[in-house]
Amino acid sequence: MAVLELRNVSKSFGEGPSRKDVLKDIDLKIEAGEFVAIVGFSGSGKSTLINLMAGLTAPDSGEVLFEGKPVTGPGPERAVCFQSYSLMPWMSVWQNIDLAVKAVFPSESRTSRQARTDKYVDMVGLRHAVDRKPAELSGGMRQRVAVARSLAMDPAVLLLDEPLSALDALTRANLQDEITDIWIQDRKTVVLITNDVDEAILLADRIIPLNPGPGATLGPSFEVGLPRPRERTELNHSDAFKKIRREVTAYLMDIGIARKRAETERPLPNVTPITVGKPKAYVDASGTSGFHEERYLEYSNTSKVYPTPKGPLTVVDGFDLKVRKGEFISIIGHSGCGKSTVLTMTAGLNDVSSGGIILDNREVASAGPDRAVVFQAPSLFPWLTAKQNVAIGVDRVYPDASQAEREQVVEYYLSKVGLGDALDTAASDMSNGMRQRVGIARAFALSPKLLLLDEPFGMLDSLTRWELQEVLMEVWQRTKVTALCVTHDVDEAILLADRVVMMTNGPNARIGKVMDVDIPRPRTRKALLEHPDYYRYREEVLQFLEDYEGGANPPSPGQSAESPEQPAPVAAGVA
Repeated sequence: MAVLELRNVSKSFGEGPSRKDVLKDIDLKIEAGEFVAIVGFSGSGKSTLINLMAGLTAPDSGEVLFEGKPVTGPGPERAVCFQSYSLMPWMSVWQNIDLAVKAVFPSESRTSRQARTDKYVDMVGLRHAVDRKPAELSGGMRQRVAVARSLAMDPAVLLLDEPLSALDALTRANLQDEITDIWIQDRKTVVLITNDVDEAILLADRIIPLNPGPGATLGPSFEVGLPRPRERTELNHSDAFKKIRREVTAYLMDIGIARKRAETERPLPNVTPITVGKPKAYVDASGTSGFHEERYLEYSNTSKVYPTPKGPLTVVDGFDLKVRKGEFISIIGHSGCGKSTVLTMTAGLNDVSSGGIILDNREVASAGPDRAVVFQAPSLFPWLTAKQNVAIGVDRVYPDASQAEREQVVEYYLSKVGLGDALDTAASDMSNGMRQRVGIARAFALSPKLLLLDEPFGMLDSLTRWELQEVLMEVWQRTKVTALCVTHDVDEAILLADRVVMMTNGPNARIGKVMDVDIPRPRTRKALLEHPDYYRYREEVLQFLEDYEGGANPPSPGQSAESPEQPAPVAAGVA
């Protein structure tokens, strides 16, 4: 008998014309001790599915069964850990976990309850922080408390609703390892909701895609079949890992990205932006154009130093790089390594302390429309529409174009990012993914000399990231604008770039390695996974990041890196 079962379950919200069908005819059986990952795009109904399993909401039709009996509400045998921690801010780590123990085991002796709480505090490695309040904890530590609280209820089934999606990559990896260790110890039945295919493969026995709605349905089960324990670096050499990664990715790309409605091609007017035209005298003085195209963007011993109460802090130390015109560069490194500082100096938003940055034979001294920036949060005016947000920059960059021509530029790039039918939608009414599409359209519409991307998809779920990476590649392929992208995502860095620049950790961050990516363009994620050199590139970057995980210098043989919870000190607010 399955420990958890859904039989022909459907769920909708709303009434009449506003009724939204979320899930339709869901059939699912989960065996005792099984670890199942359900993967799907944002808005596909994953959280609704977990709420049905938890008994937090009831199906419109069909039934949810636990050990063969109908689920009529929440119960301690089905513990839920959500993306948001929901901790009591006035309680310590120990008290937050003990609160759950008292609620589920009220008849146990005080000594037994304390022992139970202590067990799970130790299990998630928080003994050193038992007396701290949530405000004193990092995001990763707060999520450890949430996981421990769920486990302390001693549930038969642990339901994890994207518990790690809000964490940085390093903390997420550490907690993935802890969840695996805990699962191996207790052999709880686990259902993980995630949008990260690699996370699903690393943790689960079985992966089930949730096909996008309305009326979302479950796709086929993919048996993972990889031996445990699963080590990330070793997986990179596993043909079985590569095969299932390719199969699940292809399925999700087909149901997600291919479902997007093709739009009618919009014309782009023949108008010249002020960022492109240069006086003849300047062109004549520039010398051989080929030489300058090889050194179109140049960093010469570029450094950034911040004053602190303890003295000067060098965040970036001697950044040297020459970028060809039309080249796409990815800069990757751990949080706090100075990569965003390099980008903001390039944008003219942050002064260079020493050295210099030259773009198209001119020193970067201030911000300007020749450098378009796409940040992690696109900073749109919420009361303006998509079209109006893009038009603000276009009106400035194309002063000699007619109003109709400027509108054509705006509509062309919005259609290119899939927003041709949302031109008049206000930014306040858009999803995060839609807002980031507007940010990308706005950047390309400026026809900049240099496109700067600062973790442009960092706030999005991984499947929406895939989609927008494809959009970015398609539009970049048409413009071939010189581009610099800061990211912590290894696959994103390789997919986008001609070269991957790897930075050591700060302070005193510098370029540690530069890797050429010799993969033909145009690229797609599906094609990338098929390329014979892809996993070699991936391993090279992963190894570099592992070497520098604990600080600015890789550990000597036999020496361990610093604990990820206690990284090398960096200036506050500097990325």
